[in-house]
Amino acid sequence: MFDKVVIVGVGLIGGSFALGLKAAGAVRNVVGLERSSTALARARALGIVDQASTDPEQALQGADLVLLAAPVAQTETVLRQLAPWLEPHTIVTDAGSTKSDVVASARAALGEKIGQFVPGHPIAGRESNGPDAALPDLFRGKKTVLAPLPENPPAMVERVAAAWTLCGAVIHRLGAEEHDRVFAAVSHLPHLLAYALVDDIANKAHADLLFQYAASGFRDFTRIAGSSPEMWRDISLANREAILGELDAYLAQLVNIRARLAAADGPALEAVYGNAQRARRAWIEAIEAMEPTATAESGK
Repeated sequence: MFDKVVIVGVGLIGGSFALGLKAAGAVRNVVGLERSSTALARARALGIVDQASTDPEQALQGADLVLLAAPVAQTETVLRQLAPWLEPHTIVTDAGSTKSDVVASARAALGEKIGQFVPGHPIAGRESNGPDAALPDLFRGKKTVLAPLPENPPAMVERVAAAWTLCGAVIHRLGAEEHDRVFAAVSHLPHLLAYALVDDIANKAHADLLFQYAASGFRDFTRIAGSSPEMWRDISLANREAILGELDAYLAQLVNIRARLAAADGPALEAVYGNAQRARRAWIEAIEAMEPTATAESGK
């Protein structure tokens, strides 16, 4: 499928994309382009990349596909560095968790080459970071959202979709603004809440005692607070307006629950808990029902 793929940012997502393509036998040469020489050396040692480079001109020569897997705040800077060396056939995509800001950055950086940029977002991750966290099957059965631009040639969009499909992902499509509204609710707000809770506990005078008795429920709820603070700082700021809207709605829910608790209103609390349980159960059942289809589609 690909003679040369360039990964900008050889951490969890970029590294897993490279390993996924390699496992599928779909790429001849993977080049890592990274600001950190340590990360590049580690990615090379782990077999994630075949070549390591800090020079965009050298790395992009003859590239079929470039994946930008760097923090979203760096998008415009990185794309400006890549733009002069993009060959007409080279496709650039990204793995950012926000899309409206990424699209704006890409338009500013790429100008008339914007048609070569296909925005994307793989819905997968781990609490670990860096090349050592990369897995060849990280995306298997997981959704990858593409947010194509009007300027994108359909063949380029399909080429990006094919790359993610080869990694085992199931392709979905959303507009950039719709994407950001959706993920503010189901991804960005949960991360904010997990970070806030752990930070609150850590700042208490008896934090050591609290963490001593924190068990599986606390671990499960706060798992995502182990994610990259730099990355989630950028995501929070990039999707600020949508997250603020979701946060305000959540605060209103907390105020409502607090009032019910203060009033010792057991039936009202149970109603909230019951509705949440039913909604979660329905969501899990829907996921389980889709798993055979997802596996079949990702194997195409």
